[in-house]
Amino acid sequence: MEHMEQGYSDKAYRWNREKYSSRRRFVDIWSFVLTLLFRLWLYNKSWSYPGGVTEAKQTARRKIQALWIRNTLLDLGPTFIKVGQLFSTRADIFPIEYVEELAKLQDKVPAFSYEQVEAIIEQELGKKIPELFQNFEPIPLAAASLGQVHKAVLHSGEAVVVKVQRPGLKKLFEIDLQILKGITRYFQNHPKWGKGRDWLGIYEECCRILWEEIDYLNEGRNADTFRRNFRGYDWVKVPKVYWRYTTSRVLTLEYVPGIKISQYEALEAAGLDRKIIARQGAQAYLLQLLNSGFFHADPHPGNIAISPDGALIFYDFGMMGQIKSNIREGLMETLFGIAQKDGDRVVQSLIDLGAIAPVDDMGPVRRSVQYMLDNFMDKPFENQSVAAISDDLYEIAYNQPFRFPATFTFVMRAFSTLEGVGKGLDPEFNFMEVAKPYAMQLMTDMNGSEGNSFLNELSRQAAQVSSTALGLPRRLEDTLEKLERGDMRLRVRSIETERLLRRQSNIQLSMSYALLISGFTLSATILVVMNRVWLALLPTLIAVGISVILIRLLLRLDRYDRMY
Repeated sequence: MEHMEQGYSDKAYRWNREKYSSRRRFVDIWSFVLTLLFRLWLYNKSWSYPGGVTEAKQTARRKIQALWIRNTLLDLGPTFIKVGQLFSTRADIFPIEYVEELAKLQDKVPAFSYEQVEAIIEQELGKKIPELFQNFEPIPLAAASLGQVHKAVLHSGEAVVVKVQRPGLKKLFEIDLQILKGITRYFQNHPKWGKGRDWLGIYEECCRILWEEIDYLNEGRNADTFRRNFRGYDWVKVPKVYWRYTTSRVLTLEYVPGIKISQYEALEAAGLDRKIIARQGAQAYLLQLLNSGFFHADPHPGNIAISPDGALIFYDFGMMGQIKSNIREGLMETLFGIAQKDGDRVVQSLIDLGAIAPVDDMGPVRRSVQYMLDNFMDKPFENQSVAAISDDLYEIAYNQPFRFPATFTFVMRAFSTLEGVGKGLDPEFNFMEVAKPYAMQLMTDMNGSEGNSFLNELSRQAAQVSSTALGLPRRLEDTLEKLERGDMRLRVRSIETERLLRRQSNIQLSMSYALLISGFTLSATILVVMNRVWLALLPTLIAVGISVILIRLLLRLDRYDRMY
């Protein structure tokens, strides 16, 4: 099991062979897809659960399947590791167990050879390593599926790290994405899974993000932007980019060593205050979101370190997010709705943000949101847990017309990660407590800095009432137009009527089965009388098979009667 968790099995590394054929890749990928489809089919069959199906057994099976998917994606290599990480942002498509397991995907694979590193650097930078660097360590500091990092020293004496892209990566991406396109079309055309899902749109989004992440020039620009945004804060350090030694496949950055933020004992031994580090980690992320909207989308503990003087160091800028100002205003509208426990306002703000796809019947969505507001938002803001809130949101989103944008999910996951790391650094740490003054400041800024909060709230509510009153004639006109066009539908649901109809349908089906059994039994009897015993076996077997189905149907009817 350990080698599967680390991603070091022979099968896992097969994709990196020099002469790995596209046909072999096609077989590997489709084998995974077909096995997954079979597992999903089996999941819905009650007879596949020993002792009968229960919610606990289904949950356990989902967890097992999620672990198998994660390990298989590791086996399939870089493309599928990244696709899995992107799919972990889609709580509207996948169950919470899948989302949580895919979020753990960390691509650890064996390093490629130093000879290949030399060849790539010479090909990209036009010179051999000794001409470019005074010293270059052949053993990498870290290796991942997209590339690996080597420590080096420039001829000027500056210590740097050189990130080199894995050889053959672009060719592998081209093969994989072509195969994935066929798989996407299959899911898009599927009568069950294709309905209401834009699989082709998801595929295009994955392609764009994947190609961006293996463009090291793009990562260099991200690092520069991030560094500029924090130049006024001496407690945050971002490595500078050496553009003279950077191409689309080679990235050279300043060497900024530090202690990993999750190595709590090492931080303690270095004499650093863990409580301050916990608060600063949360503050740094809140500043990213509120000041520029440009934020680190993958802040796991491996990408954040602490310098000897206690400053935060950020690494790896391949996956960044951008929140536009209008999105921030929309999020604040959602926050106001949550604070007031106004389900209608929250739903409308989420529709405006594009987080919910409007459908004919928004009742179930509105009820889900209102249920969450009534049951989970009764604690003070600072006592809330980010992880608990995001889990509740994911539970509500699954199989509803929610479509949380990847940006939103990246932010929620980053908050959850920082909350977990913060509690490891300081057991009393509360992310929401740190966030509260920032949220209050943002609310104040949106409501205007003049006047007291009471007047601001009064004016905001007055504006809301006037807006509703002015919009009332238009809403009445829209309703009348729908009535005239026949678009207005009234849906009444009676549980008792549905139960009786279902029972009646099952009884009719039972009578049909009983007639069939009688017919085949009579046929078998006539054949036996005529000494055609072997021929009588066929209708006898069919009668037995239908009898089994009939017995199961009768048991189901009995179960329904007991339930209702």
